[in-house]
Amino acid sequence: MAKAMENNMKTIDAAGRTLGRVASEVASVLMGKNKPSYERNKYSGSPVKVVNASKLRITAKKLEEIFHTRYSGIPGGLRILKGKETAEKRGLKELIKLATYSMLPDNKLRREMLKHLKIED
Repeated sequence: MAKAMENNMKTIDAAGRTLGRVASEVASVLMGKNKPSYERNKYSGSPVKVVNASKLRITAKKLEEIFHTRYSGIPGGLRILKGKETAEKRGLKELIKLATYSMLPDNKLRREMLKHLKIED
C-alpha cells in the first residue's frame, strides 16, 4: 500500500521559488483541483512531497513581515510569532506547512489533507 501511495505522489521542488507560490501549488494538489474527479466535500487529492525546502527563496524583509499565531488555551495565551522566529526555531519547512495550512479550506478535511504533506530539506 505504501508503494502505491508513493507512485502517485506529486513532488514539488522548492529551490529558488517563493513561499507563496510553492504553498499555493501544494494546496491545490492536496485539495485535488488538478484532477477531473475533484469533489469539494471529499478528499480527492494526491499526496505531496516538497523537496529542497531549505533552498526556498525568501528575503529577510519578508520574514519580518509574515506572522502566525499560536494559542496555548489559557486566557491571555495568544502569541503572535514572526516568520523569522519560526524559521530560526523550526526551519523553513514549518513556514511552508503553515502557509499551506492557511490556503486549505477551513473545514473537517483540512487535517486529512495536511496528513498527506511531506516536506524535506
